[in-house]
Amino acid sequence: RAVVRTPLKPIPLARLFWEQYQAHHVLRFLFLKNGHMRLILLLFLALTTFASAGGSVAFFGMHMTDSSSQTTAASTLTPSQIDPAELERLKLVEAMAAEWFVAEGFDLLDLAPVADDLDRVSNPANCYGCDVRMAKKLGADFILVGELNKISDALLSINLQLRDGETGRLVKAGATSIRGNTDDTWKRGMRYILKSRIFREETK
Repeated sequence: RAVVRTPLKPIPLARLFWEQYQAHHVLRFLFLKNGHMRLILLLFLALTTFASAGGSVAFFGMHMTDSSSQTTAASTLTPSQIDPAELERLKLVEAMAAEWFVAEGFDLLDLAPVADDLDRVSNPANCYGCDVRMAKKLGADFILVGELNKISDALLSINLQLRDGETGRLVKAGATSIRGNTDDTWKRGMRYILKSRIFREETK
């Protein structure tokens, strides 16, 4: 496939100097005044280093959280607490993510060797490094975890994260909000994350 190249346009000299001046002072302010920006920059660089195909993945599934109550923090729901229709949708988008990764050339690992560890975890996407420990047992190159948060009956959000299997460092991530609690809206949300965030194509 041919790479699409945008023709370069000349930049007026005065504008070039002004943009360099602005960039210098913005970066100086960010790095001197706010040390957290270093982490943000490193995160941005990490998100651009993902190989487009290949490697083994420990996919610990999609988990549902509920933040619909304004008085409590989001809590992870057990399968028995999830509405049966929503549980089926959760399985639907989980299978969708798995199939997409396989189609992109990744190998999804059998989780049987860490089944006992996984049973003790309510949400591998937020478990203080348990996902990394399980991935190391499996010898996984990558960790894939996902959450679907129910904000209200009609508003939900999907979050999918791909992490390094050795360090837990974030490699790729995507999140989106969906309006409407149907099979189609959930699938559209997951499709958007996979196509436009995790496997966004840079060529045509």
